[in-house]
Amino acid sequence: MTSSEASTQRIPPFVSLGSARSLAGAGTATSGFLLNQPKQVSGSSPVLVSRETTSTGRANIIDAIDDSSPIARELAHETRRRERLVGRQLPRPEKTRIFTVSNQKGGVGKTTTTVNIAAALAAAGLNVLVIDIDPQGNASTALGIEHHADVDSIYDVLINDVPLADVVAQCPDIGNLICAPATIHLAGAEIELVSLVAREQRLRRAIDVYAKAREKKGEERLDYIFIDCPPSLGLLTVNAFCAASEVLIPIQCEYYALEGLSQLLKNIEMIQKHLNADLVVSTILLTMYDGRTNLAAQVAAEVRQHFPEQVLGAVVPRSVRISEAPSYQQTVMTYDPSSSGALSYLEAAAEIAER
Repeated sequence: MTSSEASTQRIPPFVSLGSARSLAGAGTATSGFLLNQPKQVSGSSPVLVSRETTSTGRANIIDAIDDSSPIARELAHETRRRERLVGRQLPRPEKTRIFTVSNQKGGVGKTTTTVNIAAALAAAGLNVLVIDIDPQGNASTALGIEHHADVDSIYDVLINDVPLADVVAQCPDIGNLICAPATIHLAGAEIELVSLVAREQRLRRAIDVYAKAREKKGEERLDYIFIDCPPSLGLLTVNAFCAASEVLIPIQCEYYALEGLSQLLKNIEMIQKHLNADLVVSTILLTMYDGRTNLAAQVAAEVRQHFPEQVLGAVVPRSVRISEAPSYQQTVMTYDPSSSGALSYLEAAAEIAER
């Protein structure tokens, strides 16, 4: 099955989640995940269904579920979680919020978190930019953006002063989501950055210039920018820290993730002292959570104890659907919006937007 075939067989999130963009034709101007829409019977005029009627119907379905078995309890729990997202409107931030998604430990879900939270926010009608500064280019792959060696990328922005506007590309699945791709050239960028003037501030200046260019053209300002970092603490990551105002740290629910967190926080503290005093660790997201193990529960409890205000209530479980989605060059939001992984990222995105 090709990527395009898979895409046509999935329900895009801006339809299934009822974003402002998908409902614009019906005169709806709110940003929301799930909105009640008029139901139409073939060959007849539209039939309006009231919120009270549908809410009662959904409540009856939930009440009718026999939660005597573990599977039924899980189903009922997921249904209630989806209920809380019905009609939920996400506020636009007063100014652009720039997140660096970082953790020097690999395999904790940085790229997965970046693209899926960005997709969830964009599906709700917000304007989102993803900047991929990982030489592996996995975020670019997940968003369906070309990033072979001949494509202008974030490397050209950092090293050759190419405007960010000339690099960004539209995500084919989600209308409000754009991406600045990464290419393999980034692998040598850290060495090339060493000799450049203001090497730590180059990404920040490029973003500032891009924001002014959008304003000059009369385009809407960006609501969110997510910077996907490589699993290291080199100059690329330092550039991301200097460009951002907030840090989002995905933490895998295993012991090794806790060991790396202390070193990451020390490096962020150094950035705060010398390069970006406005940088704060605002968000921590627990990923790859396996509720069947005591270890995952213990790690989650320990992280929440030390960072009670930063840790999101949403927890991302281990999910086959999340792992499968990149092979179709999609996020889980478009690949399988009804999956538990998509639901968790929707909840995380809502929490971030409402903070």
